[in-house]
Amino acid sequence: MAQQVSIALTGDVMLGRLVAAKLQRFGPLHPWGNVIPHLGAADLRIINLECVIAHSGIPWSRWRKVFHFRADPLAIESLKKAGVDCVVLANNHVLDYEEEALVEMLGLLEQAGIRYVGAGRNLEEAARPAMLQARGLRIAIVAFTDNEPGWAATATTPGTNYIPISLEETSLKPVREAISLARAAGANLVIFSIHWGPNMVTRPSTLFRKFARAVMDAGADIYHGHSAHICQGIEIYRGKPILYDTGNFVDDYAVDPLLRNDRSCLFKLMFEQGKLRRIELLPVSLSVAQVTLARGKEFDAICARMEMLCAEFGTRLMRRDDRLVWQAD
Repeated sequence: MAQQVSIALTGDVMLGRLVAAKLQRFGPLHPWGNVIPHLGAADLRIINLECVIAHSGIPWSRWRKVFHFRADPLAIESLKKAGVDCVVLANNHVLDYEEEALVEMLGLLEQAGIRYVGAGRNLEEAARPAMLQARGLRIAIVAFTDNEPGWAATATTPGTNYIPISLEETSLKPVREAISLARAAGANLVIFSIHWGPNMVTRPSTLFRKFARAVMDAGADIYHGHSAHICQGIEIYRGKPILYDTGNFVDDYAVDPLLRNDRSCLFKLMFEQGKLRRIELLPVSLSVAQVTLARGKEFDAICARMEMLCAEFGTRLMRRDDRLVWQAD
C-alpha cells in the first residue's frame, strides 16, 4: 500500500450560464483562479458536477423545475485543465436537459478520460463504482442522491443512483452493495459521495448524522456530502472523516448576505498506510464564475465559521498559514 496519498474534494461546480460565458471569453483555466496549484498538488481531484455538459437536449419540463444548468462542451477542457479525475453526477441537475444531454455528456467524459459516478445510461452504470489509482492505492467512489426521485435510473433508462435518506434497509442495502462491489474490485479506500438534503442548511439533521455514521459502519472510508451550498462541519467518526457538506466551489449563484454561500473551502485529505492522518481546508472566496483563495477578513471569517462548526463535532481545527488543519494523534 502507498506510503501517503492526498485526495482533493470540492462541493458543487456549475459551469453553465454566466460561467459558460466567462469560459468562452477567458478560457478553460478561468473558473479555477489561483487555486489551480493546490488542485495540482493533490494526487486525486473529485468534484460534484452541478450541471450537464452537452450541445443537445431541451430544458426539463415533465414537472416544474426552476433552474436548468447546461455547459458548453468547452467545459470538458476546463475540467481537464484542473486535473479533475472524477465527477460525481448523482445530483438534481444532471438531467436538466433530459436524457439526450446526459448521454451526450457521458460520451464526452469518456473521450476525455474523466471518470464519472452516480448517473448512467441505466441503473447498472449509475450504481457502478468509479475506480481510480494513486501512488499504488486503488480508490473507489460510489455516489448517490436523495434529490429528484423521478430521475432514478432503471434497468433500461438513463438517470441517477437514487436513495431516500433513511435508516431502513431499503436505503442501507444499496449502500452496502455498492461498497462491497468497490471492495471486490480491489479498492483500498472507498469514498461515499452524496448530493443530499435541502439548500442553505448550516448543520446536518439528527437523521442525516445517523445515516452518515451508518454508511461509515457499512465500510466507507470517506463521506463526501454536498447540496446545501454552504460548508457544514466535519466529524471524525471511528477515525474516518464525515464531510457533511462541502459547499459550493464554482458557480454564478446569488449570494445570501447572512449564510454567505460565496465562502467555501477546498478539502484535502491525506492518508498514510490506509489511515487518515491529516485534513486540510483551504478557505476560498467565490466570485461570479471563479474561485480564488480567501485572504484577509474573508479568510478569517471562513476560518472562524469552520472552526465553530467542526468543534460542535469534537473536531479541532488549527490555523496554519493559509489553511485550517486537523491532524491525527
